[in-house]
Formats: sequence, C-alpha cells, structure tokens
Amino acid sequence: MNTVPSTLVLNAEQIRQKIRRIAFQIYENNFEETDLLMAGISGEGYVLAQALAQELQTIAPFSVRLTQLKFDKTQSVQPPVQPDLSATDYANTVVVVVDDVLYTGRTLAFSLQPFLAVAVRKLQVAVLVDRNHPRYPVAADYKGYELSTTLTEHVDVVLSDEGRMGVYLR
Repeated sequence: MNTVPSTLVLNAEQIRQKIRRIAFQIYENNFEETDLLMAGISGEGYVLAQALAQELQTIAPFSVRLTQLKFDKTQSVQPPVQPDLSATDYANTVVVVVDDVLYTGRTLAFSLQPFLAVAVRKLQVAVLVDRNHPRYPVAADYKGYELSTTLTEHVDVVLSDEGRMGVYLR
C-alpha cells in the first residue's frame, strides 16, 4: 500500500483537454497524410494512444490505426520489441509512438526500434507528461504537460480507471 501522499497534478477534465490539444497538433502536422499509426506502449501509454486515436477520428479525415507495443519496462535489457502488426503494415506510414510519461527516454528508445528498421514516412513521439530528466536522446514531439520533478519523485498516470483518472505526483 502506498503511504506517500499524492498530489493531483491534472484532473480528468484537464487530461481530456490535453488529449484533444495533442490530437489537434498531430492533425496539424500530418494533415496531408491518408493514414496514421498510433503505437501505444503497453499500460497507460496504450490507453492514451486509444484516446488520441478516438479524438483524431473525430477531427481528421485520415484513417487512424492502433498497435500496442508490449514489453516489460522494468527490465534493463529488452528483447526486440515487436508491434502486433507486420512491418509492411506500417512501412511508408506516419507512426506516432505514445506513452504516458517521458522520464529518462529509455522506454521510448526501446519502443522506437521496430520503426527504425523500416522506412516509415515520419516517426513522432507523444506523451502526456514530460518530466525533463533526459538520459537518452529521445524527445517528445507532442507533450500534454511538462513537469519538472526531482529524481526521487514519482509520477502516476491513471487513464484506465475513469473514477480515479488523473496525473499524480508522489
């Protein structure tokens, strides 16, 4: 059980506003495209990708497909990450890799691997929260919220539980 008090940073309505704004930014930067792939990192990153895809489908004329990138974020060494699509399904396509929090960039560095092996049209990154502690050369093209934290603080993003939806700092 978590005994460290949590501070609410973004509530459900603010998160929905951030998702809508990110979706509009993605549309503005890809308005000439006919197809876009949202690649969500398993967990809340995939839930965020689903929400972005749903929002994009209401505002953009292009088709939006979803894929989930599954791997264990806690492992220091990862086997090759494979989306649940074949490489021909996303070749010459705009791919937006989505995660809930950008902390050091390690998770996103792993998740970009399958898309670097194929000629994609564009490779972009979207996150709900950017913590500003880069250790890997990965930056987000689309950020919902920038939050400067200490290294000992932790950011929890809850998207899959509507009753607790929020971004919490502990």
